[in-house]
Amino acid sequence: MSEQESWRELRERRMAESGAAEAYEAARLAYELGRTVRGMREGRGWSQNDLAREAGMTQSAVARLEAGGTIPSGTIPTLPVLERLARALDADVEVRLTPRAPAA
Repeated sequence: MSEQESWRELRERRMAESGAAEAYEAARLAYELGRTVRGMREGRGWSQNDLAREAGMTQSAVARLEAGGTIPSGTIPTLPVLERLARALDADVEVRLTPRAPAA
């Protein structure tokens, strides 16, 4: 068995565990959010300190969010935090629920 196959099997076993798929999806969303915020910040030529000051946050909170981590409270960013970031970046926050394709 190759190393790649053993990693694949480990991933499949882990993803089969209770709550794993939800945790993976939450991590993916946090990563995407962080990547978006970083791109917008860099597009303005701002440092993390600049964004933190404009959004009323600490630089370390911005760094954690951009890395796909959590804010100081240990949770995903709240809507008010996202709204402060959006206001600082002159952006809008959009939260959507999109129906999945019906089962065939």
